[in-house]
Amino acid sequence: MGSIRTLAGSGALFLDFRHLGKRCREYTALLDTPANRKRVEKVLATIEAEIAAGTFVYESYFPNSAAARSPAVATAASVQPTASTVSGADSTPDTPTFRTFADQWMRDHEVEWRRSHIKVLRSTIDGHLLPHFADKQVGRISKADVLAFRTKLAALPGRGGKPGLSNKRINGILAPLRQMLNEAAEVHGFPSPFASYKPLRIRKTDVEPFTLDEVQLILKTVRADYKDYFAVRFLTGMRTGEAHGLKWQYVDFANRLILIRETFVLGEDEYTKTDSSQRDIRMNQVVFEALQRQHAATGKMSEYVFCNREGKPIDNKNFTERVWSPLLRHLGLKPRRAYQTRHTAATLWLASGEAPEWIARQLGHSSTEMLFRVYSRFVPNLTRQDGSAMDRLLASRFASGHGAAAHRPTDSASDAAPPKAQPPPTPEGQVALMP
Repeated sequence: MGSIRTLAGSGALFLDFRHLGKRCREYTALLDTPANRKRVEKVLATIEAEIAAGTFVYESYFPNSAAARSPAVATAASVQPTASTVSGADSTPDTPTFRTFADQWMRDHEVEWRRSHIKVLRSTIDGHLLPHFADKQVGRISKADVLAFRTKLAALPGRGGKPGLSNKRINGILAPLRQMLNEAAEVHGFPSPFASYKPLRIRKTDVEPFTLDEVQLILKTVRADYKDYFAVRFLTGMRTGEAHGLKWQYVDFANRLILIRETFVLGEDEYTKTDSSQRDIRMNQVVFEALQRQHAATGKMSEYVFCNREGKPIDNKNFTERVWSPLLRHLGLKPRRAYQTRHTAATLWLASGEAPEWIARQLGHSSTEMLFRVYSRFVPNLTRQDGSAMDRLLASRFASGHGAAAHRPTDSASDAAPPKAQPPPTPEGQVALMP
């Protein structure tokens, strides 16, 4: 990556970047001020983007530079520049193959990652990246190569037999490639093909929580061995891995707390998603009774609260295909992921008037920012805190119509009728199941 530096003595700015495998310095007459530095940074960003795309012509930017008249640059400028001429065998220094660098990159960073993340990365590298880039030198992978690979991914079959991988999945495959090539570029001194690359846009998806009536219908209909499981999922906001990895040692009946300390991912117990996910969830009465019944059923056969007949944690794929999806079809409910049980708990807590800070802690959010961003549209619909109080206030002031308020005093607090009193909130952590 290039940089903007200051010439000692004069204080003038100069550009320091790499082109055709060589280090280039081009000097300006601009003094190092915030405005001038910003101008030069924009120029450097454009140059590096053109270098990565293979369209950079040295003499167009620096016509009087000695470097522009050098044989290597003159030869490159005399032909139509392409990605292959910039990163070809004659212009790019020797670098490791992608396979070699990927293996080293994994070894260098494994200590930073969770085991489940390592598994996902290894699967992505072995299944997609190595078949395409394995024996190509990392310094000769161009932006054109990356875009061609992305086009190839877009043609692969997607989930459920749908044509094409989703933008989210494509971005997920390209993310480790981007990290590796950026690091390789820094280590071996070549321009990264991702310098000006932008990930595919991912369409925002809405949360689709269940209503209280739908929750009751599901609990009434689901087979008996899953009734308590669903009660806990709907009324605690636990993530799937947290629920499937919950152990009896983390269920505190005495204090009515569920201690979230682990999650079950890809067949292994792991540390929770984030540090803020380490939390204590307060049991409401329905959850307390459900866990007591569950303890009577599985407390002696497994360390896991929810388990199969062998005492092992519930397999998410098996649960989705054999329990969750068939149940929704049977009840005529809109298909959706089981993760919506977490969104359901959040909206029910909001509906019952719980404090946003408390809800955020129960969900494992570090602040209320995500709570308001994700669930804000449900607050007016469920609590009627939607501006109607202001409507009632204005109606009381302007009830007589046609300027009646103009003849009334404006400095008396007694003129404004107080908003209608709200009913007292449900005790903390409690959600009534009766509509």
